[in-house]
Amino acid sequence: MTADRPLADKIALVTGATRGIGAATAIALARAGAHVVCVGRSDGGLQDIDDNIRAVGGTATLVPLDLKDSEAIDRLGGVLFERYRRLDVFVANAGVLGPLSPLGHVYPKDWDDIVAVNLTANWRCVRSFDPLLKLSPAGRVVMISSGAAHKARAYWGPYALTKAGLEVMARTWAAESVSGNLKVNLFNPGPIRTLMRAKAFPGEDPMTLPAPEEAAAAILPLCLPTFMETGKLYDFPQGKLLSFQMPV
Repeated sequence: MTADRPLADKIALVTGATRGIGAATAIALARAGAHVVCVGRSDGGLQDIDDNIRAVGGTATLVPLDLKDSEAIDRLGGVLFERYRRLDVFVANAGVLGPLSPLGHVYPKDWDDIVAVNLTANWRCVRSFDPLLKLSPAGRVVMISSGAAHKARAYWGPYALTKAGLEVMARTWAAESVSGNLKVNLFNPGPIRTLMRAKAFPGEDPMTLPAPEEAAAAILPLCLPTFMETGKLYDFPQGKLLSFQMPV
């Protein structure tokens, strides 16, 4: 481990690694020395991220996987154990916007899809990766949330509800592992120049927004063995770590 490669010899996994914040974070982790397990649905996108990681001198394992396939997530955990015996960093980035619609107008299939990706898949990842992360001397988890989790904005119900659930999931996981080496935190990127943002706000000028690489640069420190906070949320628009009010 060196100052410019603080994650040398570490194994990191990023979901939704083929574009946007996920791709930028995978590259940042690779540049910091980690071998990155890139999970995504698009074979072409995975090949592109592999090329970009190689361009910064990094290495990657490509995993084409639909996160709605829960059994595949379980199998991935087994493969990681057989190959690496641990997992050092997990960035839970994958998510979908879902329908922007009044709650009563959301189709059940659309509801099931967004819950499956944004919530259930992350819980399955917790089940599959928790033992691996606890085998690391400094397991680090960053789950990507959204400011929508804290706002009851009209027509954003499915997305906001799943992100709120994700935040409670991360905080619960952090509380359950507080006495060990595993640290679990959340990251709110705010408005970022991504395809999801463009879908939600089609009239917005994307060049007025921060690039995914800027968010990735803020995520990286949360992944380092030296980062000792847990159960917190880093708010990128404010540029600071926020604490949740914990129950007595």
